Amino acid sequence: METLRCLLALLCALLAGAQTEIQKPNFADCPVDLFFVLDTSESVALRQKPPNFYIDQIKEFTKRFVDELKEMRHQCDRILMWNSGALHYSDDVILVRELSDMRTDRQALKNDIDGITYIGKGTYTDCAIKRGLAELLVGGSHYHENKYIVVVTDGHPITGYKEPCGGVQEAANEARQHGVKVFAVAISPDQEDTRLSLIATDQTYRQNFTAADETRSTKIKTIRTIIDMITNETKDVCCSFDCNAPGGPKGPDGDTGAKGEMGRPGMPGEKGDIGAVGNVGDPGPVGYSGMKGDRGPRGDKGERGHKGFKGDKGQRGMDGIDGRKGEAGFPGLPGCKGAPGSDGKQGEPGPKGDPGSYGRKGEKGDPGRNGEPGRPGNYGPQGRPGEPGGAGPPGDKGERGDDGPPGADGPDGERGQNGEKGEEGSRGRRGPRGDPGEPGPRGEQGREGSTGANGDPGDPGRNGPPGYRGDEGPPGPEGPKGPRGLKGAAGDRGPMGERGEPGERGNGTKGCHGFQGYPGPRGDPGEPGTKGTPGPKGDDGDPGDSGTDNNELGPPGPKGAKGHRGPEGNPGPPGPSGPTGTDECEILDIIMKLCSCCECKCAPVDLAFIVDSSESIGATNFALAKDFIITVIDRLIKDHQVKFSLNESTISVVQYSGSQAQEAVRLTTSLANFKQEVRDLRWLAEATYTGEALDFALTNTISQMRKDNKVVLVLTDGRSDITRDKISLDVLCGKDILVGGLGIKDYSGREPNQEQLHSVTCDSDPKPGFSIVLDNFAALLEDSFLQNLTTKICQKRKCPDYKCPITFSQSTNILVMMDSSASVGQKNFEISKTFVKRLAERFLTAEKEQGVTVRVGVAQYSQKESRLEQSLTNNYTLLSSKIEEAQFQNEGTNVLQAMQFAINNLPSRGDASGARRKLVLFSDGRSQRITEAVLEKRVREVADAGIELFVISAGSQVNEANLLTLVSRGQQQDISYGQRHLFRVADYPSLLRGVFHQTVSRRVSLPQNAN
Repeated sequence: METLRCLLALLCALLAGAQTEIQKPNFADCPVDLFFVLDTSESVALRQKPPNFYIDQIKEFTKRFVDELKEMRHQCDRILMWNSGALHYSDDVILVRELSDMRTDRQALKNDIDGITYIGKGTYTDCAIKRGLAELLVGGSHYHENKYIVVVTDGHPITGYKEPCGGVQEAANEARQHGVKVFAVAISPDQEDTRLSLIATDQTYRQNFTAADETRSTKIKTIRTIIDMITNETKDVCCSFDCNAPGGPKGPDGDTGAKGEMGRPGMPGEKGDIGAVGNVGDPGPVGYSGMKGDRGPRGDKGERGHKGFKGDKGQRGMDGIDGRKGEAGFPGLPGCKGAPGSDGKQGEPGPKGDPGSYGRKGEKGDPGRNGEPGRPGNYGPQGRPGEPGGAGPPGDKGERGDDGPPGADGPDGERGQNGEKGEEGSRGRRGPRGDPGEPGPRGEQGREGSTGANGDPGDPGRNGPPGYRGDEGPPGPEGPKGPRGLKGAAGDRGPMGERGEPGERGNGTKGCHGFQGYPGPRGDPGEPGTKGTPGPKGDDGDPGDSGTDNNELGPPGPKGAKGHRGPEGNPGPPGPSGPTGTDECEILDIIMKLCSCCECKCAPVDLAFIVDSSESIGATNFALAKDFIITVIDRLIKDHQVKFSLNESTISVVQYSGSQAQEAVRLTTSLANFKQEVRDLRWLAEATYTGEALDFALTNTISQMRKDNKVVLVLTDGRSDITRDKISLDVLCGKDILVGGLGIKDYSGREPNQEQLHSVTCDSDPKPGFSIVLDNFAALLEDSFLQNLTTKICQKRKCPDYKCPITFSQSTNILVMMDSSASVGQKNFEISKTFVKRLAERFLTAEKEQGVTVRVGVAQYSQKESRLEQSLTNNYTLLSSKIEEAQFQNEGTNVLQAMQFAINNLPSRGDASGARRKLVLFSDGRSQRITEAVLEKRVREVADAGIELFVISAGSQVNEANLLTLVSRGQQQDISYGQRHLFRVADYPSLLRGVFHQTVSRRVSLPQNAN
C-alpha cells in the first residue's frame, strides 16, 4: 500500500513538471495590443496629385511600423510580444484585419494593408476610433494596461462638421476610461493640430508625429518614438506579478496628490461681436512745423473734363409751309420704356455678414489651476492573515525624503550683467527756446508732421508774379435784380436759318375745304396814290373802206397781242396707281425693332439649385457656391427683368451630402429673407449621394413648380457614390424640366465624371439639358460665364402679343412650297417648317365673310421631284402634323418644276368652289438649267392660270434678276406689283422674329386687285 502511494506521488510530480514546461512560455510572454486606425477619406486622397499619393504613403508608413514591432526581453525575463490589427475609414469603417499575433501573422497583416483602396467621401473619425476600441477590448489580451491605438488622419474638418458618433473628444474620453491610449499621427506636417490634440488621450501622444513627410528619417523617428514610449510604459506592467494572497489591514491615508497636468488647449471660440466704440483719445502733442518741401515734378495730364453745358438756344427758323391734314392714324402702341429714375434714398444697413474664418492658432495659454484632490476610494474587505513569506528581493529605490532645514547663507555672488533697456518713457515738456545755432547741412526731407497750431502772421512779402489762370469757378448765386434799362435799338435781322428736312409724307387724304371766313372790319382810307400806269389798249376801230386792188404783198405786220384763255378741256385718262402705303403689320414690325418696350423678355421661370455640400467641396468652395446662387438671382433680375415672388418666378435651393443629409430653402416671404437663409447654410461635409438628393428635390421642391419654364441647376463635382446610393441619377428626366449640370474640377484637378454628369442632364431625353465643366469654383462668378448661364435659363421668351387681324372676303386656296435644296440646309429647313405652321395657323383662323372658305396645302421641292406633304385642307391639326413629318430632301433646285407642280395641284377657277388661287414660294432665285426667257415664260403660265404668286427670299446669296422676274407676272415694267409680292429677310432665323409672319399673311389675304 505504501508502494502504491509512492508511485502516485511520483506520477503527480511528473505531470506537474510537464504542465510547468508547457505553461512556461505563456507565462514569459507579455503581449501588447496595438491597433491602427487609418484615414482614407476624400480630404486625404485629394490633397495632392495623383489622388492615391497620400493613401500609398499611409500604407507604406503602416507596413514599416509593423516591421518595427519586434520582440524584446525585459530585465525581469518577460518577453514583450505584439498583437496588431488595422482598419481604414471614411464615412464607412472597413476592418482590414483583426488583432493577430505578429510572430505568425505579420506578413498576412502587411498583405491586407496593401489591399487598402481609397474610399473617399466623408470623415467619421469618431466612429473609427470607437470601432478600434471595440476590437481591442473584445479580441485583445488580458493585460488591460497594454492596449494602444494609432490614429493616422489629417484632422479634417475642424468646423461645421456633422459627427454621427458623438465626436472625437467623446471617443477619446471613452478610450481613456477603458485605459486605452490613443496616439494621433498627422499625415503631413500642415494638418489641423487642434483637432489632432483632441484625438490624443495625452499630450505626449501627439508630439507632432508625421506619417507622410517628404524625408524618410521623419517617418522612422515617428515610428521608433511611439514604440519606445509603449515599451517604457509596459515595463512596469510586464514585470509585475499577480498575487492572490489576502489583503492586509488598511494602511494610513496617503499624502495629498501632486499638482495635476496642464489641461489641453480648448477649441477656438466663435468670433465675438464687434466691441463698443472706444472713447476719444487725448489730443497728441503739438507737432513741429515741417520744412517746406521741394517743388514737385510736373503732373500728368488730367482726365478728360466733364461734358459741357448745353448751348444757348438757336434762333428760330422760318416757318415752313403748312402741310395737308392727314387722316386719323391707328391707335398707337404703349410708349417705350422711360429713362431710369433718379437714385433712391440710401437703404437701411444690410444684415450682419457671415462669420469670418478662424484666425491663426493663439499663443500658449497660462497654466491651468491646480486640480481638486480625488475622492477617497471605498474600503475593501479585510483580508485573511497570510503565511509568513520568504525574504523578498531588494526593494526599488525609495522616494525622495522630506526637505531638510535651510542651510546657512552663502557668500555674496558676483555682480550681475546690465539689464535690458527699459521701455521708452513718456514725452517730457518742451524746454525753453535756445539760442539760434549755426545753420547745419540740409537734411533729408522729413515726413509730414501733424498740423501744428497757427503761428503769428508774418510780415507781408513782396508781390509775386501773376499766377496761372485758375479753373473757371462754379457760377455764383444770382444777384439782385437791377433797375430796368432803356429800351435798346432793334437789332439787325439774323441770317435765315437752314431749310428744315422735309417731313415724312402723310398717308391721309386731302381734308375738306374750310368755311369761308367772316368779312374783316373796314380799313382806314389810304393815302392818295401815285400816278397810275398807262391804261389798257383801246378797242379796235371800225374797218376802213377797201382800197384799190394791189397784187403786191405788203410788209408783214407786227405780232398781235396774246389772246384770252380758252375754255377748260375734258379730263384725261386715269394714270397708273401708285405703290400702297405701309400697312399695320409693317408698322408693328418697325416699332418692335425700334422700341425697347416691345422686346421679348424672359418668361416666368421656376428655378431650383441643387448644391453639392460633400467633404470634397471644402468650406471655402461651398461659400463660393452660395455667392454664386445669390449672384445668379441678381443677374436675372437686372439683365432679364425676372421678378421673383410668390406670384411670379419662384426659386429654391437644396444642399446635399450623404444619406439623409439634405436641406431645402424656399422662397416663402421676401427675396431678402431667402438670400439670408442661403447665406446661413452650413457645410455638411459628408459623402456624395447625388441620386438621393435629386429625388429629395423632386419630392420637396420641384413637384411644387407650376410654370411652363422649369429649370434645375445641379452644382457638383460629378462623382456620386453610386455603389451605396441606389437611386438613379436620371430621376429628373421625362418631367419637362431643363436640367443644367455644372461640373467643377476638384482641387487635385480631376475632371468630373462625364457619364454621371450626362445622366443628370438627361442627354437622351426629348428635352435634353446642358452641362458645363469649370476649372474651379471661382469661375462661377466670372461675368462671361454668368451671362451665358442666365441666357440658357431664359431660353423661353415672353413677347408682346401684337397682332394685326386679317380677313378673307373671297374663298381662297393657298399652296405653300418650301425649298428643300442642299443650299438651304437641314437647320434652315426646320426653321421654314415652323414658319409655315405659323402662316397656316393665321390663314385658317382668320376672319371670313359669310360663305367664304379658306384651304391651305403644303409641298416641298428640289431638283428631282416636288412632293405634296398635305393637300388643300382647313384642318390645322392635320396640316401641322404633316408639316412636322416633312423630310429634308437635300438635293438641287428646280424652281420651274415647282411652279408647274403648283399649276397642276391648285384647282382651276372653273371648279365648284370658284376660289382664288395663291402660291407662296420659298426661293432665292437660283435654279439649275434656267434662263431668263424660260423663267419668264413659266411665270406667264402661272399668271394665265389665275394663280397669284408670292415669293419669300432669305439670305444675301440670291439671283436678283430671277427674283424680280418671278414676281413680275411677265410684266417687268410693273415694279410696284413686284415689290408687293416679294418678301426679303436677312436669314432664315429672321423668319421667326417679330411679326414677319403677320406681314406675309396679311399681304396674301388681300384681294388681288388690292395688291
